[in-house]
Amino acid sequence: MRSGNGSGTEASRTRRFGVFELDLHAGELRRGGVKVKIQEQPFQVLSLLLEKPGEVVTRDDLRHRLWPADTFVDFDHSLNAAIRRVRDALGDSAENPTFVETVARRGYRFLAPVSAPPVNGAAVAQPESPATLAHPQPHRVRWIAGGAAAVALVLFGIRLGLSFARHHPVAQVQPRISRLTANPADDRVRAAAISRDGKYLAFSDDTGFYLRQIDTGETHPVNLPKGFVARSIGWFPDSAHMVVALENASQTTSLWEISALGGSPHKLLDDGFSPAVSPDGREIGFITAGKMGFTTAGKMRAEIWLMDADGEQPHKLVGQEGDFFGSLAWSPDGTKIAYTRGRVGHIYGLIGEIGVVGVRDQHVGTILQINSLGWFVRVDGPLAWTADGRLIYAIGEAPPRQLDSNLWSLALDANGHPTDSPLRWTTDPGAVTSISASGDGKRIVYVKGAPQPDVYVAKLEGSTFVSQPSRLTLDDRQDIPFDWTPDSKAVFFVSDRTGTFKIYRQGIAQTVPDLLVGGNKPLLGPRLNPDGTQLLYLAYPDWSDRASPVSLMRMPLAGGAPQQILQRSWIGNQQCARVPANLCLYSYNTDGKLTFMRFDPLKGNDTQIYQLTVDLPQFYNWSLSPDGSTLAISKWTGGPEEPRIRLVSLGGGGEKWLTISLTGLDVTGMGAFDWAADGKSLWITSVGEDENALLNVDLQGRARMAWRPKKMTVYWAIPSRDGQYLALHVGSTSANAWMLERP
Repeated sequence: MRSGNGSGTEASRTRRFGVFELDLHAGELRRGGVKVKIQEQPFQVLSLLLEKPGEVVTRDDLRHRLWPADTFVDFDHSLNAAIRRVRDALGDSAENPTFVETVARRGYRFLAPVSAPPVNGAAVAQPESPATLAHPQPHRVRWIAGGAAAVALVLFGIRLGLSFARHHPVAQVQPRISRLTANPADDRVRAAAISRDGKYLAFSDDTGFYLRQIDTGETHPVNLPKGFVARSIGWFPDSAHMVVALENASQTTSLWEISALGGSPHKLLDDGFSPAVSPDGREIGFITAGKMGFTTAGKMRAEIWLMDADGEQPHKLVGQEGDFFGSLAWSPDGTKIAYTRGRVGHIYGLIGEIGVVGVRDQHVGTILQINSLGWFVRVDGPLAWTADGRLIYAIGEAPPRQLDSNLWSLALDANGHPTDSPLRWTTDPGAVTSISASGDGKRIVYVKGAPQPDVYVAKLEGSTFVSQPSRLTLDDRQDIPFDWTPDSKAVFFVSDRTGTFKIYRQGIAQTVPDLLVGGNKPLLGPRLNPDGTQLLYLAYPDWSDRASPVSLMRMPLAGGAPQQILQRSWIGNQQCARVPANLCLYSYNTDGKLTFMRFDPLKGNDTQIYQLTVDLPQFYNWSLSPDGSTLAISKWTGGPEEPRIRLVSLGGGGEKWLTISLTGLDVTGMGAFDWAADGKSLWITSVGEDENALLNVDLQGRARMAWRPKKMTVYWAIPSRDGQYLALHVGSTSANAWMLERP
């Protein structure tokens, strides 16, 4: 009997890796027991790669096995196509491979551990090569965007976990997990941290800030300055006091020292978040907005700073324009700080990493590269570094569980270099938003909740809500609206309810949507052409590849197959005016430039009509007026200054600025915006981490409050063509604190 090459017993005819199973006898690929569609040639390529996990299978090997000498084909094209289809079936990517890695100029390597099902109670495992267990290498990832307010979505709707390449899917330890809080869905835990002695939990929710004795459950309120709420917490080594980032009504944060024994809080510093106290208690690392000037509500925290424990001598440690940091953790010896850092990628995704910086020499290194390939995946997630040298962090799950994240750990040496493979610690549903550890590393506290991005619908009279918006989409996946049907009775939206973003249509009286466009590729930004007969959308063939061409597609609403209009790399958004106007635009980003192209939806001809030279063009949102006369463009803003929108006349009338007055509205900044159906005003969202507001702004800049949701965030609003309804992209979440006790 042979057990390593897919022959012999029935067990040896099946290969398992991660959640997948390849049945060589039946010729099937299954994911969690469900059959995955894969063509014969890609199936054969995958089976050959599984014969030698961790080893390079050369292109010549594949050619000799699959394309005999007397077969006349374009081998390079055929093999490239087969590898793409293998990756599509596995949900893998060339840029950040979990399973199939391209080895330049040689061939391909299968990265994940491979095993056969049990034979007489014993698993038949393929040997793992050192390459399988290797530390993940950095990969470039880009931000896939499309839609009028992509940046707003990512920057203040994010609640999810991290995702990294090449992690083992099997748990290696069996920790004990217990729930520390039992808050209801409408009162989520916002921040929580365990004291260094492992005895106390400090946590905040909508009702206040509390200190709980973990073993007895005895809980006492902690007084905060009036009008402030706790957003992040760091304990001092004595477990008697802590430094807390407090947020005020204007959604800016400051750092305060708070005693667990009582007394008045003492302010240490303005503009600080995610404090981390050194092991000796003498220094505090924290994150600040830096030169970007964004507030905590906008999550654009661009620099890591260091100060003395009393708030004196604050100084910058690391960070530059375009960075944003999420969490800090000191090394056990106090010489280094680990961090999670993201950089705005190209469109709808983020380039990120877990890195480490020397406190004295400011030497920067990368521990893990972050793989963020989805709208709601955050790369500025939580961290802890335990006394025994383990880094604890969160990883996003694979589709269809992409809204979930779980705890993993990685052993590091004194220099911050991995010494072993990552270990999974939890597998439960929900998204991790914070992590803290006791001084001995035996108790890990984390906050975990369930994010819920949905489509809501509101009935309008003019620009006034007739009643409170109601939820349209009832599933628990990401549902994101972009347009309405021509009769204003149904909403076009994208959803990842099957694992990949597809296009759906749902009537306002329906409970279940109709699938319009499916497939294995992410589809975004569905919007109507000017006369409402065609649905236009963007298809991303490989959104892990920054330069991969994006297809601008059309599909007749009356029925028919989708057709490609044109292709271009880095397309981020597309939108059309309405008849009698016939203007359609798309935009694409390059370094330092945001370019607008006019295109013909039928012929595919395109011509540049406007270009803006700006820093970080990914931070810009735009909307075309319904009559096609005016292009509105604005940068996402999170500061207290009055936001502005650039109004560009497309008929040769030049451009002007629309300054929006927020006086008296108790809101901050500007996120997304879209024109109202009559073109006489705009729907604009303010900035807010947990709650914000939807404003209606006339063309003189006068803003009026339209809706302020409670314990939810509205990301953008799409008016129906008749102006009687709004489709709203709304997010909410629940969260509680949990404790993991290591054996």
